[in-house]
Amino acid sequence: MLGIDELIIFMYICTRILIHELKMDLHKQFEHQGSWLFKYRGILPLIILVAGIIVFINSRLDSSNFFYDKTLLMDYYIVFCIFICLIGLAIRVFTIGYAPDNTSGRNTSGQLADALNRTGMYSIVRHPLYVGNFIMWLGVALVVHNFWFVTIFILLYWIYYERIMYAEEQFLRRKFGETFTDWAARTPAFIPNFKLFVRPQTSFRWKKVLNQEKTGLAALFLIFSLFDLIEQLVRKSHDFNYVLHVICLITIILFCIVRYLKKKTRLLNDVKS
Repeated sequence: MLGIDELIIFMYICTRILIHELKMDLHKQFEHQGSWLFKYRGILPLIILVAGIIVFINSRLDSSNFFYDKTLLMDYYIVFCIFICLIGLAIRVFTIGYAPDNTSGRNTSGQLADALNRTGMYSIVRHPLYVGNFIMWLGVALVVHNFWFVTIFILLYWIYYERIMYAEEQFLRRKFGETFTDWAARTPAFIPNFKLFVRPQTSFRWKKVLNQEKTGLAALFLIFSLFDLIEQLVRKSHDFNYVLHVICLITIILFCIVRYLKKKTRLLNDVKS
């Protein structure tokens, strides 16, 4: 029969084994979930947009929630939200413009990394594209004018992309080994540290940006135009933001031009996309 000391030691060993197995299972689950979410990461923005529209319509039906409607402050607020989105888009543009092929972009078939980016945006944060995405969609979430919606969006975004980032880093750790771990040890995962900035070693590639990010600007203004149209329909008003709709039309035209050039000419065929 085991004594007290032996029983305590036995329970300690069992507990350590259980914790180890649990950690291993969680690691595998996180990586598996992250790889799956990576393939379908375009779904989250659609969920956010649909949920935001529903909350927006419900809020707009109660005009008492918006003391600054029909005022100059409201126009400034929309400009502020668009400005936030443009900051996020600029981060994506800067990141992709200086990134080598097969490292950053819209690939959905799986993880790609012919090289480990450690300069430019990747010198100050490990996941600059997801930082850009977050800021872009934060601007959209703010348009809804609902504190709880913005809070839930932030939490869902973190849970969703935390697993994707984990899966990406596991892939990079296996492929680049100590080079990755040294870079990851000094570079923040999501909150940039601008003091670490290292100038990119390659020149900026506008053609690559146009290939991979041609939908971003048009989609951004299309969403804001959609919110403006919904608001006027709910209010049964015709006080449209015509400046916003004109800019939306211009960005759609630019998108069509870029898409035509990509499909019908060779002007944008110097990079893989």
